[in-house]
Amino acid sequence: MKFDWVIVGAGFSGAVLAERIATQKGQKVLVIERRNHIGGNAYDFYDENGVLIHKYGPHIFHTNSRKAWEYLSHFTGWRPHFHKVLAVIDGHKVPIPFNLNTLYKLFSPVFASRIEEKLVARFGFGLRLPILELQKNEDNDLKFIADYIFRNLFCGYTQKQWELNVEELDPSVTSRVPVLISRDNRYFQDKYQGIPKNGYTVMFQKMLDHPEIKILLNTDYREIIEDVKFNRMIYTGPVDAFFDYLHGSLPYRSLSFDFNYYGMEVWQEAGQINYPNEYRFTRTTEFKYLTGQNCPGTTVSVEYPEAYEPGRNEPYYPIPRKVNDEQYELYKNEMGKLNKSVLFVGRLADYKYYNMDQAVVRALSAFEDSDLSN
Repeated sequence: MKFDWVIVGAGFSGAVLAERIATQKGQKVLVIERRNHIGGNAYDFYDENGVLIHKYGPHIFHTNSRKAWEYLSHFTGWRPHFHKVLAVIDGHKVPIPFNLNTLYKLFSPVFASRIEEKLVARFGFGLRLPILELQKNEDNDLKFIADYIFRNLFCGYTQKQWELNVEELDPSVTSRVPVLISRDNRYFQDKYQGIPKNGYTVMFQKMLDHPEIKILLNTDYREIIEDVKFNRMIYTGPVDAFFDYLHGSLPYRSLSFDFNYYGMEVWQEAGQINYPNEYRFTRTTEFKYLTGQNCPGTTVSVEYPEAYEPGRNEPYYPIPRKVNDEQYELYKNEMGKLNKSVLFVGRLADYKYYNMDQAVVRALSAFEDSDLSN
């Protein structure tokens, strides 16, 4: 069989583009996936105890993009879900991002009230303030709080997550640490938030359920590509691997998980608990909070950041450092030499961390902005 397109990878980027090409252009698409499932890192499944879990860590869909939300809504209903996260700070489990409720849980009412008054007077109520902005304040009380948040909520977590000190990372990482001058305990404040009603995998199955789409799992595209007839390729995998590491390996961070089943209704106080300073792991996730599943027992994942090693684990996060961006630019120059015969799309191909909604928007834009949609 001859295909119009080969798409390498069945995650968000590959699935969105396969669906668009098949339904909007009526062209034949072969999706090749190295792993034994579709859905990329958003893949979920029922474990041996019947609990629906996210294999690669918690995935909560949140977006301000109506376009991304409405597009995915063609393939799934939604369970509304406002994610709540607690962090263990000085022995207390407190809501994050840091907000006024967190303030009162960690400090005396007199001190907390004084800080609240100063924050509201200086910045106004309801503001989402980057920690770097708060640290610039000359008021001693506000500077104390800013340094406390930075030290207790960010530095230790960053060291575990990236195995680098804060100073070694791109400043954009620090700029994303918010302080909420409100009593909003939601982890995200986006307009649209939810979990696919029947799970992510079912949603992906519906996206890829089209007569013009064929899927090959457990397949390294390099092993069969010479035997496949096709016109063009969309590549969503690691860009350095595509070019045989011509300019060296791009660094990533990876994760490993321990999944533990407990014969009780719930095990922890919230869907996610972060441990910025204690232990080697960074967070625990209880999936029933996310999925709303009603079943006996519960499954909790314990998440450990680790170095990425090709062939042993998965590349999760491009490491945000200037030197890595410069290395990626060398690969970007190589892409330009291919005369659009290969389109590179996605977190690994773009060497850029995308939230799920950003991956959807990126793929939709790639379809609309290129000659794919013509």
